[in-house]
Amino acid sequence: MIADSQRRILFLQGPPSTFWRQLCDQFEAAGATTRRINFSMGDWVYWRKPGADNYRGRFSKWGAYLRKYLVEHQITDILYYADRLPYHAVARELGAALGIRTYAVEFGYLRPDWLTLERGAMGALSHFPSDPEVIRQIARQVRTFSQPKEHFTHRFAQEATNEVVYNLLTSLVPYGYPLYRADKYYHPIIDYLSWLPSALRKMFTERARTIAATRLRTERKRYWMLALQIQADYQLRVNSSYRRQADMIAEVIASFAQHAHPDGHLIVKLHPLDNGVECWERRVKRLAKQHGVEKRVLAVSNCDLKRTIRRSRGVITINSTVGLHSLRAGTPVKVLGMAVYDIVGLTHQGSLDTFWVKPQRVDKTLRNALVSALAATIQVHGSFYHPEGREYACREIVRRVMNDQVNEPGGFVDPPPRLAQALERNVPIFKSLEGSGVTPGGQ
Repeated sequence: MIADSQRRILFLQGPPSTFWRQLCDQFEAAGATTRRINFSMGDWVYWRKPGADNYRGRFSKWGAYLRKYLVEHQITDILYYADRLPYHAVARELGAALGIRTYAVEFGYLRPDWLTLERGAMGALSHFPSDPEVIRQIARQVRTFSQPKEHFTHRFAQEATNEVVYNLLTSLVPYGYPLYRADKYYHPIIDYLSWLPSALRKMFTERARTIAATRLRTERKRYWMLALQIQADYQLRVNSSYRRQADMIAEVIASFAQHAHPDGHLIVKLHPLDNGVECWERRVKRLAKQHGVEKRVLAVSNCDLKRTIRRSRGVITINSTVGLHSLRAGTPVKVLGMAVYDIVGLTHQGSLDTFWVKPQRVDKTLRNALVSALAATIQVHGSFYHPEGREYACREIVRRVMNDQVNEPGGFVDPPPRLAQALERNVPIFKSLEGSGVTPGGQ
């Protein structure tokens, strides 16, 4: 273990809130030396602490710059938010090559008021074990999971405002950082302006959709649920073989039409933060009509998610946290991408076609073990936005990092146990490194 006075922690991009600054302050209070690199005006505004460095070069030069920076400043640990952001993907590789520990910080799997703190990366590059027996062993070493009494919920408007301010500053005020590579799926202006027509469409159509979805549940009809994600999400873009979510939707509806019970229905649940650019409702309707199941497929934004999950025959997802919520509800799950909870004994390991007919049941003891193991090793109770939640999470993150307890006990397997499967499926997990001059080496 490195002495506290020798810990030199580098902060790269963090969540758009004061969380990163507060976390830095707590590391310094614990005796660590901290440094920060800004990439954009959004980074600069949300940091506003003295001593930060600014990277203004091209992405192709970032790897050489960072390698020199890490050596010169004797960095021991690197923290970043959104692990597959190209700058962070490079940092993970260089950190592994130089013996520097890297940590991915993200929204948690056990939402709403949990965060992820994981060594290296998430998804296909996660080091969290996939062997059921290892997970059971971890669970025997830690306390059985129980939801903490403290609740750190925050208003959606608070999170949305921070996101909008950060992204608009980054895209519309490039002064000082003209070469920054944002790697956004949509330009922020298109993203935010799309919400207006989407909201107008929902005013006229969503109520009928919600009523129809509720009727399927209350009348105990046979149905399955497909949980959509945000097209821009890195978990979709680099942790699945689907280049576009539309390809996955087409595959699921085709399979449903051919193999599901003829009186069954499919509820396609849109992500609550979807901007409406893709107009999934229209796309789903067109695909359902193409396969002759237009009256049996319904796309909806608003519904009672928990009850809809519990009453469904099964939930299909690429790798959304909805999948884990479904497992906790005892509902069968089919994962189409790479997910930390896609484990033998928990999720359906057969093909999608067989899921409609004979979904694999959830092993509840293994599920409980997984939740306990996650909470003890790579989950932190807290929030990016709630004041008390930030304080709570910052203390725990500092404690784990300073004591080398991230992913512990037993929650670190090397190499990442899902990596080989991801490569076999042609999942583009290293796509973020393209153009950086850095090649995968720290798997």
